[in-house]
Amino acid sequence: MRNWQITIGGLIVAILVLLALFAPWIVPYDPAKQDLRNYLLPPFSPGHLLGTDDLGRDMLSRLIMGTRVSLFTGFVTAAIAIAIGVPLGLIAGYFGGRTDMALGRLFDTVLGIPSILMALGLTAVFGPSLVVIVAALGLVWWANYARIVRSEALKLRHAEFVEAARASGCGNGRLILRYLLPNVMPIVLALVSLTVASGILVEASLSFLGVGVRPPTPTWGGMLSVGRNFVRTAWWMATLPGLAIVITVLSLNLLGDGLRDNSDPKLRG
Repeated sequence: MRNWQITIGGLIVAILVLLALFAPWIVPYDPAKQDLRNYLLPPFSPGHLLGTDDLGRDMLSRLIMGTRVSLFTGFVTAAIAIAIGVPLGLIAGYFGGRTDMALGRLFDTVLGIPSILMALGLTAVFGPSLVVIVAALGLVWWANYARIVRSEALKLRHAEFVEAARASGCGNGRLILRYLLPNVMPIVLALVSLTVASGILVEASLSFLGVGVRPPTPTWGGMLSVGRNFVRTAWWMATLPGLAIVITVLSLNLLGDGLRDNSDPKLRG
């Protein structure tokens, strides 16, 4: 609670996660249901707190359901990146030598692949879908985790507590899982929030371009793409999903910065 970044960012993220989990039960209307009799209603209209879009769909319901798509993209991408990058980074940093050199070249190669181009290429082959976007991002961003974990493992492998455990007879597997992994997790957790924020931005960008999640599934990027055509007549159609993206990404960045500072004794004060 002493860190205001963790407090504010964590609170907003927790609210968004709860909205995503319970979205089907709290949305006031079906987000895909059209009602042309009530199209382009402004915010605070009777029965529609945040108004309606050009097809009469409730904006509040679509924003809440869009939270599920955005957070699913971010968190699943981070999970894939952790599952691949953390083990490879620990192996490279702990063993060093030729193993580190070979894996390091692999990390550099993957880091040279632009994530958006990777996602565009896979969507062109397999078609636009949320699964394709998540897979594309996860298969590229794991190298970020691997590089950071590798650098930490290189510093920790000759630490006194690791040498003491090695002298007591611990094998390589136990040393990695019992002593190295817990000490790199604070940095990994701080990186997760930044990865989730980046995943949300990429998914919104692809949906905005029309190569992301297909309609009628509500996404913030897709809503923003449609709303730009009504900026002069219905400002809320573009403004509300844009604010949702900004608030979510900003809160995740605040949380990540706070976790990073909290894990570093030099910055904790």
